Amino acid sequence: QVQLVESGGGLVQAGRSLRLSCAASGNIFSISVMGWYRQAPGKQRELVATITRGGSTNYADSVKGRFTISNDNAKNTVYLQMNSLKPEDTAVYYCHTISVYGNDYWGQGTQVTVSS
Repeated sequence: QVQLVESGGGLVQAGRSLRLSCAASGNIFSISVMGWYRQAPGKQRELVATITRGGSTNYADSVKGRFTISNDNAKNTVYLQMNSLKPEDTAVYYCHTISVYGNDYWGQGTQVTVSS
């Protein structure tokens, strides 16, 4: 089992920045990739960014150049630095991981609201 706890959400004006954190605990040695997803009201959950243990990253086109995902393996934590935020970035952001056994784990979510 893996537990994920997010923090860092909040209300921010358009153009400003926020950094989300996701701390993993439990069977962390089974983690192969971690990432962030988001779900806006009335929309499906969508991928934002992923990062492997080795540091390979992947981003949704909508956030490329504005968001940066990083990890600190010593702290078992993954971060999402969000710059130049837009109102359309407003959503609940979820931390996610997949273990090497193919099991999915989700955090509880953290709200990000960007005002215009």
